[in-house]
Amino acid sequence: MQLPERVRRAIEERADAVGFTELKRAAAGISEAYRGGGALRLAGEQRTAAYLAVRMPATYAAAYAVLREVRGRLGARAIESVLDAGAGAGAASLAARELFPAASITMVERDAALAAAAREWLPDAQYVAADIERMDRFPTHDLVLAAYALGETERPPVARLWDAARVALVVIEPGSARGFALVRQIRDSLLGAGWQAKAPAPQMALAHMLAPCPHESACPLAAPEWCHFAARVERSRIHRRLKDADLNYEDEKFSYVALAREPAELPAARIIRRVRQRPGLIELELCGRAGLRSERVTRSARETFRAARHAAWGDAWDCGAKPSGLPPGFRPA
Repeated sequence: MQLPERVRRAIEERADAVGFTELKRAAAGISEAYRGGGALRLAGEQRTAAYLAVRMPATYAAAYAVLREVRGRLGARAIESVLDAGAGAGAASLAARELFPAASITMVERDAALAAAAREWLPDAQYVAADIERMDRFPTHDLVLAAYALGETERPPVARLWDAARVALVVIEPGSARGFALVRQIRDSLLGAGWQAKAPAPQMALAHMLAPCPHESACPLAAPEWCHFAARVERSRIHRRLKDADLNYEDEKFSYVALAREPAELPAARIIRRVRQRPGLIELELCGRAGLRSERVTRSARETFRAARHAAWGDAWDCGAKPSGLPPGFRPA
């Protein structure tokens, strides 16, 4: 998975215009903030260029993987407008443009430098200069998307985002224990109609699961385990130099939830761990409607074995049917 060619070229031109020593220092600071789960405060062209080089490709890959799953469940024509809350440099909006090409896009972002970059590759999108945490209400759109944004707020505006979603709400966070804890809180609260709108508005309408969970029951995972997936990202030339990396790819781990206004058809199960293959035996770790389970598939179950050979972490699994989950490149770290 990689950014569109025109965007990659623009990012490399920005990076080349900044001294490599300063760019590398800024990239290290961004990585440290990301690993620590703190808010990312950008200042200066060096930090903006570093963010575009090291974080934007990963955000795009994760958003593309999630939104492809959403499109598979809803259909492309179900989404005619997208609101990207905390849009940053527009990585998630770019993924939405690829997968919902007819949809109009509105980006909400407080950082002027990132928003200016987003305008380069999404000139036809609408832009709202605002802090999502301080907005009293969001404009209504079919799909509301918050990618790597809510974890940077003290009080995530979940109720207001859900209220703005005509069709679905998608939240993506880092694939860490902390990121998943936030995703799980949002999942459980909205499925249980636990979020309350400000008075005098009534209680929020009940949400329905869209992805990744194959059920609407309580999450069966217990600490210290957490649910996350991975998207493989092709590293650019400058990305490899900044990371001192030998490999030309990295795996972006993320957690997410997609919730819809209307009930959706859900798979029987989803593969939540790396698929283990041995001669004549494939082992799948699944989350299903009855909870967590392991499935051992042998050659004697010819059709199921063939499907399992092509299955990957993150795929939907319909008890022997061909997996129809996330796109090629959605692989375990």
